[in-house]
Amino acid sequence: MTGLYNPHRIGGAMPHGGLKRVGILTGGGDCPGLNAVLRAFVKTADARFDWSVCGILDGFEGLFRPDGVRELRVEHVRGLLPRGGTILGTSNRGDPFNYKTLVDGTVQTVDRSGDALARLRELGVGALVVVGGDGSQSIGLKLSQTGVPIVGVPKTIDNDLSATDITFGFDTAVATATDAIDKLQSTAESHHRVMIVEVMGRHSGWIALEAGIAGGVEVILLPEIPFRLERIAEYVQERDRRGGKFSIIVIAEGAHQVGSQAMTLQRQDPLAISVRLGGVGHWLAEELGQRIHHEVRCAILGHLQRGGSPSPFDRVLATRLGAAAAHLVERGEFGAMVALRGAEIVAVPLSDAVGVRKTVPPDGERVRTARDLGICFGD
Repeated sequence: MTGLYNPHRIGGAMPHGGLKRVGILTGGGDCPGLNAVLRAFVKTADARFDWSVCGILDGFEGLFRPDGVRELRVEHVRGLLPRGGTILGTSNRGDPFNYKTLVDGTVQTVDRSGDALARLRELGVGALVVVGGDGSQSIGLKLSQTGVPIVGVPKTIDNDLSATDITFGFDTAVATATDAIDKLQSTAESHHRVMIVEVMGRHSGWIALEAGIAGGVEVILLPEIPFRLERIAEYVQERDRRGGKFSIIVIAEGAHQVGSQAMTLQRQDPLAISVRLGGVGHWLAEELGQRIHHEVRCAILGHLQRGGSPSPFDRVLATRLGAAAAHLVERGEFGAMVALRGAEIVAVPLSDAVGVRKTVPPDGERVRTARDLGICFGD
């Protein structure tokens, strides 16, 4: 399919050297910092390169709707820096190569990539910036292979995207989870309870690990380190004998017992791109409560981790990535993603970003540090 996209066919947009119009979209789950990326990209496009910017609404879904685009000018992005979410809207559906629809109650998957390419040509888009995580960048890579000039910007609160050290949204999510842990400490101590905090983390437990260390919890349960229920019960009982009359447990939604898989919800959306995880926190509270002499309660943070104003770190990182994406477009470095490596923003191939998921190393420095502090991982 390489080379199918030709922006000259409709609209007159030109690639590097005569670019006039650039598209940008935010795909996948929302997170704090998306608006900061949009703000930085639009301001850089206006001040440095004199491009018009076309915002695609609701991720790739906007390419299939007549009202799915809006112009983005400098006046549209004023005041966005501290604002969570995304003014373009987002979605984890609308994959042009695997577009799901319901027909007479039956899910049908069709390839609508041709429609997406036609829409981009109709809009006169000479380059498309995709802001998103693994799923969105995988779609961006496929579009790039058809000839669409693509630049990626990494986003995920799970911090599980390869080729970049940190993704924006992660720092804010960790801060939200840590704040919840801090608040639960006092009520757990007052009632001598075990409090379980379930956080996001389908395959990667970065939020649970860093929030657990920052919050000073007793137990951290990750997808990367299968746990044994008996080990957790023994640990809590031993803590009792040492005078600790309460415990805080942080568990990622994808954590699971040795020999089992992550728990999923019974009811599923037929158009969803993946199954919904859920229930492990309440399950652990029920099972653990039968093995120890404590009341056990569970708090599920859920989408609280996605909301709110981005932290200063995420504001700066998102701004740097947005501006760097504009420079990548200007240089014609397509099929690439901007990324944080060490202290610098660099360009990496999109294929490197989506090849392998970044998970917590079970024997890595952070896990070793947590074990040094006496934190239990249930193994």
